[in-house]
Formats: sequence, structure tokens, C-alpha cells
Amino acid sequence: MDVLTLTTNADAPFMNQQMAALERRGVSFDTLSVAGEVGDGTGRSPVDYLRFFPDVVREARNGTDYDLIHAHYGLVAPMALAQLRTPVVLSLWGSDVHGPVKPVSKACAPFCEEVVVMSEEMRRVLGQDCEVIPDGVDLERFAPGDQRRAREAVGWDHDAHHVLFPYSPDRDVKNYPRAKRIVSVVDNVLERPVRLQTVSGVDHETVPDYMNAADALLLTSHSEGSPNSVKEAMACNVPVVAVDVGDVRERLAGVDPSTVATSDDGLAKGLVEVLQRGERSNGREAAREVSIETTADEMLAVYERAVGAERITTRTPARSRPPKTPSP
Repeated sequence: MDVLTLTTNADAPFMNQQMAALERRGVSFDTLSVAGEVGDGTGRSPVDYLRFFPDVVREARNGTDYDLIHAHYGLVAPMALAQLRTPVVLSLWGSDVHGPVKPVSKACAPFCEEVVVMSEEMRRVLGQDCEVIPDGVDLERFAPGDQRRAREAVGWDHDAHHVLFPYSPDRDVKNYPRAKRIVSVVDNVLERPVRLQTVSGVDHETVPDYMNAADALLLTSHSEGSPNSVKEAMACNVPVVAVDVGDVRERLAGVDPSTVATSDDGLAKGLVEVLQRGERSNGREAAREVSIETTADEMLAVYERAVGAERITTRTPARSRPPKTPSP
């Protein structure tokens, strides 16, 4: 199966891990990414996306005879649908369902052969039939490790509690001010210092060291789909204290010690309990449900349904086509 991937971020680790797992199953990929500068606090301009249109149409018409187009993120869905002969799978990442991109995602989703979201919450917000497949976690890369060795690798001292915030403070959706506030409260309660460690822009190969060096992961986001950081922490048996967003409550069901809360008081109490206990969690067992191998098998089934769908010459809403075959 030959797939053309469209994305706003060709370096997204979770997307590339999924593609690598699908390649092991016989899928080949070519990737087109929207040009333009992007970073924390900055985004691409509408002109960047307009320039992407002819690139996609040209590749779809003149390049490899692709079996399908996989559009990652709602903003590239219109480009995927601009060509009429190749089935489209649309994967939504979270902010394209909860944020200002939502109208684009909702308008395009009915015209795609298959739509994939990361959580039941996203499916409910999107309001249409779609497949729920969380991004998978690489259980070989993310595994429990010796905390002392990990702290030496990342340069953290051994005399403090270290709480991991694996995002840039400049990403508004991650709500760094709330994380800082929670840790400040907890630092005033416990005798040992409590330090909030913000980590971003590091090589993804080193992220397991930061996970294993931490006493807990703190998630305070305004919204999420299925946050990879939570699943990666679970795979390393690192306790998680998180707000109730995306599929976090579902993922952490039965994981101990960990806490899901909605208030600052609940988050602070949960973090105090985790740090006082000083134990690793049993999260790895739960993380097996969303291993990269499991989710790749589910995505391959989506690809096979999309390719098996009747080819059409004019885009029509999915609800006007025959019902999809249920997932096996």
C-alpha cells in the first residue's frame, strides 16, 4: 500500500513512530509538509497553506499512484480533498477539534473516507462517526529505568523532588502558569524542595531519561486529545498528576499512584500524596493497551477500509455513502 502523508509537522515523533510501525506491515509513505516558520507562540500564515494546495494536487496527480492520502491535522484536510480520485484518511490531533481550527475539521470530516480521533471526548465534540485510535507509545524506548542514573544523565540533583512538565512554557494550551502555581503550593508543604522541570526541544531519544529522572509528571493543559506524555510516563511507571482532559481519566484508570483532578486544590493534594509516597506506579501494564504495535494494527485496518471503499468521482459527504464495515 502506497500512502501520501500530509502534515503540518513532519517531525512529530508520534506520527513518525506510527508510520515506522506501518512500514513494518508493508505500507510505504511519501510525506509533504506545509512550508513556513512555526514554533512556540508562532504559526504559519494563511499564505503558507494556500501555497500547499498546488503541491498536494500536483503530487496526487503526477506522483506515485497512491492508494490513499493520510491528512494529519484538520488544516491540511482541504488540500487532501482538493483531488478527487484518491481516498482520504483524516487524523485529528486535538487542538484541531477543541480550538479555532475546529470549523475546518468539522467541515472536511464528512467528505473523508475515514476519520480518526484520539479519544471518545474528541469524537463527541466532533459530532460524527469516526474511529478512536490514541497515538501509540513505543514500549521499547519508554521503559522503567534507574532514577539515579537518569538524573545524572539529565543533570538533576538527588536532593529534591523533581516534577516534569514536558512542554515549553510558551505553549498557552499547556497552561504552564497553573503548573507553576501547583508546584509552588506543594513546595511550601513538603520539607524537601520541589522543582518544576520544564523540558522541550530536546531530542526525543533523550525523553525517557527525563521521564525516569522525574518523581511525577504534571499535566495542566486547557485541552488535549490523548497526550503522549501521559502514556510515555505510564510506560516508565512514573506517577501522573493531571487535569481531566482528553482521554487522561480513561488511561489512568487503575494506575496507582496517580491522580486526576479538576481543581488546584485537588491537583496539589494529589501531587503531595505522590511525592510523599515516593513510589513508582503500575502504569506500564495499562500502557500496553496503547502500544505502538497495537495502534498500528488498528490504523492499518482503517487504511484497508478506506482503500476498499468505492472510488468516487465527486466528493460527497460520508453519510451519503454506504455504511462502513465495522472494525474487526
